[in-house]
Amino acid sequence: MNKKYNVVGMGNALVDMEFQVSDAFLSDNGVEKGLMTLVDEERQNELMKVIDTAEAKKQCGGSAANSIIAVSQFGGSSYYNCKVANDTLGKFFVEDLKASGVDHNLNVEALEEGITGKCLVMVTDDAERTMNTFLGITQEFSTKDINDTIINDAEYLYIEGYLVTSPNGKAAMKQAKKLAEQSGTKVALTFSDPAMVKYFKEGFDEVIGASVDLLFANEEEVMLYTGKDNLQEAREELKKVAKHFVITQGKNGAMIYDGDTFIDIEPYKTEAVDSNGAGDMFAGAFLYGITNGHSYASSGKLASLASSRIVSQFGPRLEWHEAKEVLEKLKPEL
Repeated sequence: MNKKYNVVGMGNALVDMEFQVSDAFLSDNGVEKGLMTLVDEERQNELMKVIDTAEAKKQCGGSAANSIIAVSQFGGSSYYNCKVANDTLGKFFVEDLKASGVDHNLNVEALEEGITGKCLVMVTDDAERTMNTFLGITQEFSTKDINDTIINDAEYLYIEGYLVTSPNGKAAMKQAKKLAEQSGTKVALTFSDPAMVKYFKEGFDEVIGASVDLLFANEEEVMLYTGKDNLQEAREELKKVAKHFVITQGKNGAMIYDGDTFIDIEPYKTEAVDSNGAGDMFAGAFLYGITNGHSYASSGKLASLASSRIVSQFGPRLEWHEAKEVLEKLKPEL
């Protein structure tokens, strides 16, 4: 049965604002490097005032949003389920999704009053990204924001791990997964950030239940989740909760379990300047690949090349022509 969408995503809706900072800036201002930290709007504004730079480039973002936009840019069909407020940034988010070719559940005429979520992305000279996030109205995302019909009409439901931080978000994750399983839609989950696994492991256990069809995680997240101290044991443990999984390994590439064997994905050499969005891009490109007739191995190559392009520039997304260039470069192998 043909479904309308390759991937339907659900997650936080945030407007990303990215700045370059020094390690000294992070330590001087008490910012924990390399993690996503939830903050209130006042704290976020304080940091932005201290940062001595021109206005940041704004993009609609959030982990799953970046992945869903990537699916669209490579030529797939995608939909994003999220929540923004009736403010300037909320309307900006809607327009940016539209320009990215992503269908969504947001009706500009019926947006609720509130404040749209914002993510302050701070990138240091070693290309490490550190995020301080004010969730705003996206923390109210709940079961009532889920579109049952849309989930039924997708090949994959892609769930963002950051939703696990709130009771209503976790409830939405569980309900969406249940709806997907009832309608034959496969379920993909990303852990999103080591801090999510460290502090919300029990929540992930609730969401995963018996298993998910596809799990995305990096090495640190895998170690934290499984409690193992080496990757060989950790990946065996993951088989208990995921039918297939992808373990991203930064400059060392990635490891994919296709349900039968492990596939090592070689990295593409690049000079990293910004790691923000690399994992999101990997997931989006990989999901595009497996929903458009490509093998796990070739989808992994596509995701690896796309991620290498992301880390070589600032910002979590490619331009449309860059996505096309990535596809053209790998055309003989896909």
